[in-house]
Amino acid sequence: MLLPSVTEMLVCGAIFAGAVGAFRLRERPRSRRGVGPADEATFATLHTISRASPSLRAGLNRDSARKAARHLRQLLGVEAVALVAAGRGDEDDAADGASEEGPGRLLVWDGAGGSRHAGAVLRHARPVLESGRPRVIGPDVLSCEDAACRIRVAMVAPLSVEGRVEGVLAAYGGSASAARVRAVGEVARWVSSQLELAELDSSRARLAEAEMRALRAQISPHFVYNSLTTIASFVRTDPERARDLLLDFADFARYSFRNPRDFTTLADELRSIDRYLLLERARFGDRLQFSVEVAPEVLSVALPFLSLQPLVENAIRHGMAGARDAFHIKIVARDAGAEAAISVEDDGVGMDPDRLREILAAGPTSAGRDRRGGGAGIGLANVDERLRQVYGDEYGLTVETAIGAGTKVNLRVPKYSPGVFPD
Repeated sequence: MLLPSVTEMLVCGAIFAGAVGAFRLRERPRSRRGVGPADEATFATLHTISRASPSLRAGLNRDSARKAARHLRQLLGVEAVALVAAGRGDEDDAADGASEEGPGRLLVWDGAGGSRHAGAVLRHARPVLESGRPRVIGPDVLSCEDAACRIRVAMVAPLSVEGRVEGVLAAYGGSASAARVRAVGEVARWVSSQLELAELDSSRARLAEAEMRALRAQISPHFVYNSLTTIASFVRTDPERARDLLLDFADFARYSFRNPRDFTTLADELRSIDRYLLLERARFGDRLQFSVEVAPEVLSVALPFLSLQPLVENAIRHGMAGARDAFHIKIVARDAGAEAAISVEDDGVGMDPDRLREILAAGPTSAGRDRRGGGAGIGLANVDERLRQVYGDEYGLTVETAIGAGTKVNLRVPKYSPGVFPD
């Protein structure tokens, strides 16, 4: 007979109070150091949970299951734990003796009795995978020829992510008390919550990649074509300038297609913008004029990669459209105490403020699909969203504009923010 596990004790107490809130632990005298058995059990459980969490946050796969299973077995106080993922088996499953037809892939068996019982895990798990309902398997099914085997029952609970059954947690032991069955169910729900967080992390990473692809797509093929055509036009008439522009283009391209998850410094971002403006100046001549004013104190400030260049590109693509006179762009970065205050201002055609609010409210994906912004939506909405994700909602873009009155985009960047370092 197994002794009550740490989790089984806590199921009757505070940690799983949602499931068995009617039960209370009897009060016992505290130890000399002021920590009683219930406190020690709580600390042990929390420690085990903290050790299992990191691997589960990687999602449900063979590697994460192997790392987490030992901690889950310790948490439940059972002889063995198995984790099964939904889906069909693969070659590795066949090598493990789990090649039966049907859904489910055995990811890991951790504990005693694997040679005798691991081959039957999928038969135990499939009804739970299909129905989403937990089940308890008794000694009549888990018969074993080894009289010394301590596995007599199995408690199988589903692992669900947003309503989908993504796997199964199966706990094998000598008995299945009501408290232990509830404990397995609660632990399965906790594992499910970690898998949901893992999926959320993955979704955020995919969204960040998609947003960066949108920014890179905004570096228009027309810009690349026009830049190379402009460089080619100088090859015979001014070969030295053609060489310099080609090097500027190479530097700009190298910077724009670096790792999208990088942070960079304000100095590097401004250096890339300088290359971009030199290429556009070669194309537009004196019609395009620009100035940059930067306080030396903020050059080393870290900010998300491609935070400013899309704003400058938007200014030229949108603000310069249809303008016959000279077009001015002014970039200012000044020291504002704990922050760097940055602005990109132009004297172009401007924009309807109501339309701008719609673009920023819709976000980068909708802005990319909607062409009414004249190309201004992708960069503005994307940069605004990324700044808010990194620093908080109070660090979104503020834009001053009106039709015929130009546009000024303002942003603030903390001089220091935890987890933000230039590469």
